[in-house]
Amino acid sequence: MVEYKKFKPSNNIGLGEEYNKFNFFSEKNSEGTKIEKPSLLLHSCCGPCSTSVIERLIREYKITVFFYNPNITDEEEYQKRKETQLKFIDSYNQSIDKIDVISFLEGPYNPSIFREISCGLESEPEGGTRCIECFRFRLEKTAETAKLWGNDIFGTTLTVSPHKNFAIINKIGLDLAIKYGLIYLAEDFKKKAGYQRSIEMSKDYGLYRQQFCGCDYSKKRR
Repeated sequence: MVEYKKFKPSNNIGLGEEYNKFNFFSEKNSEGTKIEKPSLLLHSCCGPCSTSVIERLIREYKITVFFYNPNITDEEEYQKRKETQLKFIDSYNQSIDKIDVISFLEGPYNPSIFREISCGLESEPEGGTRCIECFRFRLEKTAETAKLWGNDIFGTTLTVSPHKNFAIINKIGLDLAIKYGLIYLAEDFKKKAGYQRSIEMSKDYGLYRQQFCGCDYSKKRR
């Protein structure tokens, strides 16, 4: 069985032990009628990329950040990025209503899987076939996990980066949505100055910003 590591946010006081990060949270509109926020499993490649994406989506969705990145082949770097992600979620949760509180789910970390995926694609340029297969693998795991935990919607922060091809990522996401019977959040988060906003927020929250995507190949080419 695949092991997932689940973390409750530190400021969930008042939510009780019944707190379930994967269910809808309800609130009331101006007429007093309860409305439900759809539950979104948001794949995150790193803390900085998640900043402006979460800020944009927080009012419309109940967000669980899914940290699944076996492409980060150095474990020390992986732990540093995970800690950065948790740092942002903890800090951001302190500034929002408890009904909007963000949760965190860590997928299994096994960089040997990425090495298998990239076997034979070592000479590919950044943004080439190797990267596309990496996107596909991480997004499929996100879709599988969303299905497993009862999330109807999944998405990724990958499109906030100016170095990532939205059209390619979008097609992968939409194909997987059909395969798993889910909704893919097809949004180019770099638009509306999303990338610039992520830089601003990373500075505001004192987040570590890496200089390469994660794998050994991107590290050598940075």
